[in-house]
Amino acid sequence: MVETLLTELVNVLIVGVSFIVLNLASNLAINNAVRVSNITRLGKTAVGFSMLAFSTSLPELTVALIAASSGSAPISVGNVLGSNIVNICVIVGVAATILHFRQYRKHSGSNRSNVIPSFAKSELSNIHFGLFISSIIPLSLIYISQATWVVGLILISIFIVYMYQLLKVRIPSENGEVTQEEKSKLRQYISFTVLGALGVAVSSYFLVESSVAIAQSVGIPQTVIGATIIALGTSLPELTLDLKSILKGHPALAFGDIVGSSFVNITLILGITFLVPALLGTPTRINMNVYQNLVVFSIIANLLFWYFLSRERISWKKVRCSCLSTYCS
Repeated sequence: MVETLLTELVNVLIVGVSFIVLNLASNLAINNAVRVSNITRLGKTAVGFSMLAFSTSLPELTVALIAASSGSAPISVGNVLGSNIVNICVIVGVAATILHFRQYRKHSGSNRSNVIPSFAKSELSNIHFGLFISSIIPLSLIYISQATWVVGLILISIFIVYMYQLLKVRIPSENGEVTQEEKSKLRQYISFTVLGALGVAVSSYFLVESSVAIAQSVGIPQTVIGATIIALGTSLPELTLDLKSILKGHPALAFGDIVGSSFVNITLILGITFLVPALLGTPTRINMNVYQNLVVFSIIANLLFWYFLSRERISWKKVRCSCLSTYCS
């Protein structure tokens, strides 16, 4: 009895510490990502699309490696498609809602909230391309029906080529000319950005694991735990970083991470899922037809997001109604 109580107290302590680390790590990642954007002139969207997106996709990458090496690759495919839906619907929806009520109180009832920032032309093209790839690849996989290691190799190649092209584009700095002292600290800022993003991912893992243990100790069924805590857990890094980025006035960074994570999931993570079994000597063919509903849902969510981007405005009511109608359909 005493040992059980002690275990529960330890889990509660881990949850509390994880929340503190989550907050500190997200601030570290965001602040340094903005500095990297200004110094390199890559733009906040590109920094979010590359460094943050790759770091916050580590939970999906871990699931992919474990699933592919243990003969459970279909689990990773479902996780990738589900995570992309959460990234678009939940994160953008929650951000728009919070921003709405914050602006509502600030301006005494007037609705001035708009979660979509003003993008530079090159940054907007990154967002559009990411959404296009996140939509066309799942649709293509449904069309060919069976996915093999060859498909995995093609997807990983798309990831490498586009990331190379992305990091070659430069845009004017928002803060004018960057000093030589700031340029000399670039490696430090990049390290802190990645470290902060990894801190978010690691603290999210411990937060989810301890929360699951607490839920199990009070008798909550595993099906409920899987559909709530674990499902939210794989998207917790993106949710934390992107919400804080938007609320701190860096929505381009958040949008880069949201769409970049979807791009990384669809290209790199799916590519690894299809390729790793072949490298281990157990090539597999995955029937993509079983994911039709998830693919359709994901494409509709992407199209709605694309529509809002083209109008350069999105409100909390539009996000809520659109995602609900998509889910109901």
